[in-house]
Amino acid sequence: MNEYRSIWEKLEAGIPCLALQRSWKGDEGALSSMERKICEKENTSEIGLEALSQGLPACERGQDSWDMAEPFFPKERLIILGGGHVALPVADFAAKTGFLVTVVDDRLSFANPARFPMAENVVCDSFEHAIEELKIKESDYVCIVTRGHRHDADCLRMIGRGKEPAYLGMIGSRRRVAIVKETLLEEGYDPERLGRLKSPIGLPIGGVTPEEIAISIMAEIIQVKRLSREDKRVKNRSDLDFDVLKKLAEETAEPKAVVTVISSQGSSPRGAGAKMIVYRDGRILGSIGGGCSEAAVLGEARGIIGTGRFKVVHVDLTGDAAEEEGMVCGGIMDVLVEDYEIE
Repeated sequence: MNEYRSIWEKLEAGIPCLALQRSWKGDEGALSSMERKICEKENTSEIGLEALSQGLPACERGQDSWDMAEPFFPKERLIILGGGHVALPVADFAAKTGFLVTVVDDRLSFANPARFPMAENVVCDSFEHAIEELKIKESDYVCIVTRGHRHDADCLRMIGRGKEPAYLGMIGSRRRVAIVKETLLEEGYDPERLGRLKSPIGLPIGGVTPEEIAISIMAEIIQVKRLSREDKRVKNRSDLDFDVLKKLAEETAEPKAVVTVISSQGSSPRGAGAKMIVYRDGRILGSIGGGCSEAAVLGEARGIIGTGRFKVVHVDLTGDAAEEEGMVCGGIMDVLVEDYEIE
């Protein structure tokens, strides 16, 4: 089952999305009987295209057969242009919600790793040169929170010369934003593209403090990432924990089982795509929701380690067991439990 390493390497190499397709018969059996293949958008099947277009695992069940496609996406990059008082909580919340954070400022006192320990990359450079070097991609999210509208305009000019990111937001009062937009339009900036700029930035929740403003910004970014229909980009709606994928890609020989939520209905605690690694000694990495939802699966997972087998477990959280646990969720999940074999 070394496909996770292949998936990781392909994503790291810049492939925007992949589908891991599986087909099997029955609710349990030998892993050797399960068909598995990794596909890109150009060479996948109908169910693979469904998974990639929806950004979620797709699963079809016949009378005695299962067909499943699981999409994988690279970790999204959030580029924060400006290292001031709002940038700090934005970077913190972004890192905690799974973004790879890059912070840019032209002042060393604001652009240094000690100030932004959660960031993958901190750049002290002019905004124009930094943007040129970062080579913004369509999968990137960009947040402009500089100290003045002159720098805002410089950032927008440079970004406008390249690919349009998935999200572009700019902080500022309506007056400051209007000045910047008017200047750029006079210079010939694409009005349609400028019209997609999120500014004033963030959802209108009335935030006042830097932390509250950062929450509104991240809420808007997550809304675009998960829900936006404004463009035709594939949206990543999977509940996959990226750290779990990374761990699986390391391919250590330690015996383990992999648990994947393949379908989810109702108010279940985790969505389709959520993964968990289970070890013989009871350690876990990742989660499929905690409480009785995991308890129903952990025993099955530990029992399957080293057997070379798989099993589909149906978890129903609508009955008395969930109620006794005091759980507010009440959904239903189908969970695939697999022995993790290193070939």
